[in-house]
Formats: sequence, structure tokens, C-alpha cells
Amino acid sequence: MSNPESFIDEVTEEVRRDKLFAIFKKYGWIGGALIALTVGGAIYTEWSKTKAVARAQGFGDAVLTAFEAKTPAERTAALAAVPATGDQAAVLDLLLASDPVQDRAGALAALQKLAADKALSQPYSDLAVLRLVILQGAETPVGERRAALDPIAAPGRPFRAMALEQMAYLLVEEGKLADAISAFSALTTDQEAPQGLRSRASQMIVALGGELPEQG
Repeated sequence: MSNPESFIDEVTEEVRRDKLFAIFKKYGWIGGALIALTVGGAIYTEWSKTKAVARAQGFGDAVLTAFEAKTPAERTAALAAVPATGDQAAVLDLLLASDPVQDRAGALAALQKLAADKALSQPYSDLAVLRLVILQGAETPVGERRAALDPIAAPGRPFRAMALEQMAYLLVEEGKLADAISAFSALTTDQEAPQGLRSRASQMIVALGGELPEQG
């Protein structure tokens, strides 16, 4: 290639680079903005999920605490005081409609309706199943109760620790005490388990004749 042609190619290449640089300066912010939006969107999605899970856990804890009240009147008052909107309000209304002591059949029917409601958000469906299993007790075969609890005990589900606690009680019911002690021991060190649940697990270990795990 002759020098003039080489010179023309070099000039052409420089012009191309200048144009590309100019385009980048003019429109490069769009790519940066898209990246920022993508990252920001991912962060917001995770934050929303975390917030929703925390809200569901708080509601579930409040409902389960209300059911521990000593009298029906106290239980009803405690449930009525639980703040709820949307799906939570639907769950609360059904729970308030039936008292497990005064109207056990009505409570079971209400919980079964909730558990079967495909339109209900998963956390509240899980809560209904969890409460249903607790209320059913020995009237329902252990295998059926364990099968109902198993999905709720999966990692990432908001009531995982509570489901694991109930599954440990099923082991006690079956007479598998060594397995039950192991299950309760795992719960005492489970960072996702509420303090009250961990305390109950420790009490169960002692009651079953086991030794409490050393706290690290």
C-alpha cells in the first residue's frame, strides 16, 4: 500500500474513533442509566421481598401469640388488635369468625377454606396450614400432618422454623425421641427461629431427657 493510501486509512480511522468517542460522550449515559436502573430494580425487588416476608412473619407471630391467650374473650380481643390489611385482613376475619375452643368445627372449616384458597398469598396460606395442623392434632394421621408441614419447612418460607417445631412434636408423638431431641436441638441454634420458639425447644430437650447443645 502506498503512503498516501496509508495516510488516508489512518485519517479515516481517526475520524471513526472521533465519531465513536463523540457518540459515546453524547449517548453513553444511557447505557450507564440502564445499568443503574437494572441494579436498582434488582435491589428494590429484593428489598420488597424481604419487607413482605418480614410483614408476614410479624403478622403470623401476632396471630399465634393471640391464640395462646387463656380465655376466648382474651383471644378474640388479641386477634382483633392485630393490624391487618389485604390478605392479612381476610385471614384475620376468618380466624375471628371461629373460636377453636367454643367452635372447633367452625375453626377447622375456616382454616381449611383458607388453606385451599389459591388466590391467597403463600405466606398466609402457609399460616393457615400451620394453624390447621396444630388444631387437628392426633385426629389427623401423623403422615398427613407431616406432608402438610413439609413444604412450609422449606428454606425461604416465612414460617419455616414454626413448621420444623411442629414436625419435631410429630416425632415425639411417634415415639422417636432421639430424633425429636436432634430436631429440637437444631432449632435452639436456628437464627431464623424466634426467641420464644428456641426457648420452647430447649424446654422440650430437657423434658425428653436430652442435653442442651453448647451455645457457640
